[in-house]
Amino acid sequence: MRKLPAKLASQLYGAAELIAERGLDGTKIEDIAEATGIPKATIYYHLDGKNAVLEFLLSDLLDMIAGAVGVAVLSAEDARTRLEAAVVAQLGVMLEHPFLCRALVGDLGRATRLPELALALRAAFYEPIEQLLADGVADGSLRQVPNPGAVALSVFGAITVAGLTAAVEGPSDDPSADAVRLSASISELIFDGLATRPRRADDKPQ
Repeated sequence: MRKLPAKLASQLYGAAELIAERGLDGTKIEDIAEATGIPKATIYYHLDGKNAVLEFLLSDLLDMIAGAVGVAVLSAEDARTRLEAAVVAQLGVMLEHPFLCRALVGDLGRATRLPELALALRAAFYEPIEQLLADGVADGSLRQVPNPGAVALSVFGAITVAGLTAAVEGPSDDPSADAVRLSASISELIFDGLATRPRRADDKPQ
């Protein structure tokens, strides 16, 4: 997707609430033009229809997540502390932009079929988290896991579902505080788990 003029990009955010409420299938390009104040011809000049509008909005959301997570993982703290900060960072972006998150919920199947978004998602979250898992083993703050990629995916899934659920419930008066509170529960699960003791190899389910 080519870079959009800054003013046009800013105006397109007006389509997020519309798509969140109606879904992309229930939204016409004329509706997007009315909600954003962008002439229909201008939208078609820069973007190939409403699918491209959704792709732009979700790509921009991933860019914001990538920036916030990037700041969190580059601090001088140990890897566990940086991973906790990355959880807060992603949730903070999601809760600051609830309509974008709701648009993602409504068209999740369509979004996951966009190859550019898949690449952006990997760069925004999976790769930094996989690196933190390796750093944690090196600095002793995290244990070795057999499949870092699967763990990174699981962490992202936990954060994303929690963030989407909060976004669907509605905008908050204090999204930053909500992100910290929500991330505490997620981080407790990620780092401490649910088991009262580690399972031995010879343990059998009851």
